[in-house]
Amino acid sequence: MAERRVTIGWAEGLHARPASIFVRAATAAGVPITIAKGDGTPVNAASMLAVLGLGAQGGEEVVLASDADDAEVALDRLAKLVAGGLEELPETV
Repeated sequence: MAERRVTIGWAEGLHARPASIFVRAATAAGVPITIAKGDGTPVNAASMLAVLGLGAQGGEEVVLASDADDAEVALDRLAKLVAGGLEELPETV
C-alpha cells in the first residue's frame, strides 16, 4: 500500500471549501484513495461527508493511502494540494 503523510496547509483545516477542493481532486485521481487523521480510521477521500467527518484541523497530519498499482502520482498530487493549502483546484490535478 502506498501512502503519504502530510500536514494540512489550510489554516481552517479540511472544512467546507478546502474539503470540496480536496474531494474533487481525489475523485479526479481515478484511483481509490483513503484519508485518515493521524493514525485514525481511514475514510474514502472522494466522499465529502467522510472527509468533513474527520474534523481535520490546519497543522494536523493526515495519511493519504491507496492500494492501486498506479497510485503514486495521484498520492503525490493530493499530498501537494493538502500541504500547500491551495485555494483552487490546480489544472494539473
